[in-house]
Amino acid sequence: MFRHSGLLLLGSVVLTLMPSDKLLASSLNTLNGQIPIVIGHRGASGYRPEHTLASYQLAMDLGADFIEPDLVSTKDGYLIARHEVNIKDTTNVADHPEFASLFTTKMIDGAAESGWFSDDFTLAEIKTLRAKERLPFRDHSFDGQLEIPTLEEIINLVKQEETNTGKKIGIYPETKHPTYHQSVGLALEDNLVQRLTDNNFTDPSRVFIQSFEVTNLQYLNTKIDVPLVQLLDATDVALDGTLIETKPYDFVVSNDPRTYGDLRTPTGLAEIATYADGIGPWKRMIVSVLSVDADNNGVADDVNGDGLVNDADRTLLPPTSLVSDAHHAGLLVHPYTFRNESRYLAADYHNDPKLEYKQFFELGVDGLFSDFPNTGVAARNQFATVPEPGIEVGLVVLGFSALVAKRKQSRN
Repeated sequence: MFRHSGLLLLGSVVLTLMPSDKLLASSLNTLNGQIPIVIGHRGASGYRPEHTLASYQLAMDLGADFIEPDLVSTKDGYLIARHEVNIKDTTNVADHPEFASLFTTKMIDGAAESGWFSDDFTLAEIKTLRAKERLPFRDHSFDGQLEIPTLEEIINLVKQEETNTGKKIGIYPETKHPTYHQSVGLALEDNLVQRLTDNNFTDPSRVFIQSFEVTNLQYLNTKIDVPLVQLLDATDVALDGTLIETKPYDFVVSNDPRTYGDLRTPTGLAEIATYADGIGPWKRMIVSVLSVDADNNGVADDVNGDGLVNDADRTLLPPTSLVSDAHHAGLLVHPYTFRNESRYLAADYHNDPKLEYKQFFELGVDGLFSDFPNTGVAARNQFATVPEPGIEVGLVVLGFSALVAKRKQSRN
């Protein structure tokens, strides 16, 4: 029903969200030649505890075009920003003896997890907790200081940013573990649509909704006219760079044999285009990496001798055709996740994250998720060639009109 909403975005996002002196670029390989967007992944999560108002505000301050809240539900149906239903690793809940009895084990997407779960807490109880940094090698100086925000608070933050600066930042929510939430009577989809509607935040140029599952996106396609993005996951990368495939959890439940690998084929992408406007692939689906196993023991070697085995020990493989295949299907491509730390950068980038961004921009991605949005914005702005100011708005208007016409034709 609404599968071309994302195309509506392409004309208007450039006009409303990009810096005024960086509206259009020449010779871009994006879907329609538009400037790629930079999405603050969980805010500016490389600098602040993820999914906090401080993280989102910093992402906006650093130039992000969109901020990304992952959404889970409380016991009383409020949508809060957490990466997982299990909040043990991102909050100080373990320091609250009054919640000790809520520690439990649950099955989340087929795997047993122990901890404290958002759907066992009321919003009032959640508000007594404070966020903490999840990764041990990042700054922990803000631990215990920042509240867990609701979706409404995030929307209000973005609206206030527009009032203060004139910048129209977008919101890019993810529905986390939809099947689980449905199983406990806290389905996310209608709740999210209602809250976006009630808060007057349904402008398709300022909202994407994403999910790793398929069925809930198909349902959302009938409920709201904003662009939808099918996220694509894999378990890991094998030594030779091939992906170790997994599948959407709703496919597991329905005994659908397909994996995310099947969804990345031209046939799979064509199916995605019937209910969504883009894909959000793991970046290794676009550019994978090769490990070294000099002793043939089946385990990747610590090439740089730092005591860890990670991307810094691996080298790049030639890009896949995923970006061009998705564009051929009319889909946007927003890969995840771009980070500054060397452990996330293949050896070929020589510890310079901007080289990674540059490669992906050259391949034509339409946007990307970054923990360090200032790095993404700087790399994007270095990459883009800016036309004469007088040409910019005319090109945007022409492109927008053509996309709206295409969208209308597709619905008829």
